[in-house]
Amino acid sequence: MSTSTTDVAKVSLADKFSLFQEHYSPKIVGELNDSYVKLVKLQGEFVWHHHDHEDELFLVVKGCLFMGLQGDGGAQREVVIHQGEFIIIPKGVEHKPRADEETHIMLLEPKTTLNTGNVRGDRTVDVLDRI
Repeated sequence: MSTSTTDVAKVSLADKFSLFQEHYSPKIVGELNDSYVKLVKLQGEFVWHHHDHEDELFLVVKGCLFMGLQGDGGAQREVVIHQGEFIIIPKGVEHKPRADEETHIMLLEPKTTLNTGNVRGDRTVDVLDRI
């Protein structure tokens, strides 16, 4: 099966981030195999959650991300991810993103990934916008 070169396009992250203002509402900007490439703006604390079946990659495009991690027995630690760095959260790991100022994140995660994982609430986004 052949794919046309017209299906190949570059994406400007700055242009895409300029299209939305809301926080914690991921937007689909591309597809890679069985995964979505998503952009999201974060500010404030998210919720503790995990994903039973999906790993997640968080790439900090702008700002600074603080990722709370909870291990077995409830031990917690926080990892700081600076602009130009990424972190991979393996499936099953309890985590809570936080950003003290608006932070721009690119996510790479399976299409089945719900933004709040095993927790449903005000911040759950069932249907993602494509931009």
